[in-house]
Amino acid sequence: MADIAFLLLIFFLAATTMDSDTGLMRQLPAIPDPNVPQDVNKINDRNILEVKVNKDNLLLVEGQLTEFSQLREIAYDFILNANDEPNKPEKEVVNIPFFGNVPVTKAVISLQNDIGTKYGVYIAVQNELIAARAKLRDNLARQEFGIPYERLDEDRKGAIDDFFQVPISEAEPKRIGGNQ
Repeated sequence: MADIAFLLLIFFLAATTMDSDTGLMRQLPAIPDPNVPQDVNKINDRNILEVKVNKDNLLLVEGQLTEFSQLREIAYDFILNANDEPNKPEKEVVNIPFFGNVPVTKAVISLQNDIGTKYGVYIAVQNELIAARAKLRDNLARQEFGIPYERLDEDRKGAIDDFFQVPISEAEPKRIGGNQ
């Protein structure tokens, strides 16, 4: 009986798969060079989309109370800045493989949450911002190469990533308040 129990135990240990926690795929910002003056890294205010989540799990975009369902479209329009509006991000001409010299957005998304923000809300906001960037990349892939972004080879994906390199800057959580 002990042999059968031992064999069953080994069988189930060998046949069972364990899920591994993958976490969030985020890239931490580089450590600033102490020899470079901080004014060099100053970002123009028009290039920053300010997104905050307060203690009541309410979303504030540029200080305005906003529905979660609108966040993806707001971020998409901000990053794209199709009409080169003066209150949206500047563009700078960059040479990108497959595209040549093209105007590329200098947009940055600043995300900050209150200490009391629910984790699920925080993740939902991040997902919407990442989905906006993914939608831009997919639209460009379909427009330029005729296939979705996910089906592109690594060189073309890299070129599209260079086109929409919009960083999401996550500030340390603090007390944002109720409706500020």
